[in-house]
Amino acid sequence: MLLPFWPSIVAVLVTVALALGAIVVRALTPAAGAVAAAFGIVIVLAAGYGYLALLILFVVASVLATRFRIDEKRRQNVQEGTAGERGISNVLAHILIPTALAVGVFLWPGRAGAVSVLFASALAFGAADTFASEMGVLAGRARSILTLRPVRPGTNGGISALGEGWALLGALTTGVVGALLFHLFSAPTAPPLFLVAVATAAGFLGCQIDSVLGETLENRGYLTKGSTNFLGMLAAVALAAACVAAFGGGL
Repeated sequence: MLLPFWPSIVAVLVTVALALGAIVVRALTPAAGAVAAAFGIVIVLAAGYGYLALLILFVVASVLATRFRIDEKRRQNVQEGTAGERGISNVLAHILIPTALAVGVFLWPGRAGAVSVLFASALAFGAADTFASEMGVLAGRARSILTLRPVRPGTNGGISALGEGWALLGALTTGVVGALLFHLFSAPTAPPLFLVAVATAAGFLGCQIDSVLGETLENRGYLTKGSTNFLGMLAAVALAAACVAAFGGGL
């Protein structure tokens, strides 16, 4: 069910304020900030504060990773945007699926426990993909995920040990924080260890699928960066859904 009136008002104000803050610090373009605010409001009204809190922490972590050693990234021309800001395409690629899942909590409250695993897995992919990209480009070397031949850092489909390590850490951290937040805000969810395990595996594997899509389709012009990210997140959610179906019991 939707949040009560006053908690809803607070949720809307907090979401708008955070989006404005992201615009002010140039983490998001104004248009991207407006889109993020609109979808964030839908998420918190439909699914509650736990879902919004996990989304906010994902955004904050992404901004920090993007701004980390930004001058070095700019010298290599591998930075996001012109100075680390993210636009509408990037925001939509990472928020459409989580928003749809949050609406699922409202429409099918009896399946909220299962949806919480899928939501955490979607953001685990987002964290894994962002950390792998933003930290991996600083490794100084990369190899094709398919052929293992050396490629320029920042190349679609290029991976490095540093980037893979950060991808795993991003997925794991998202799962752990998600389990804690869902418990803190009393959101219906799965057993913590199950959620963490599924989100970590799905997020990390989705990141690898994203790299394969980047090398095989994006590099050939069949996909954009945004559509590659969207399909990678969709793959992560599909993997999580398969785990829930196979091992989730009564979730």
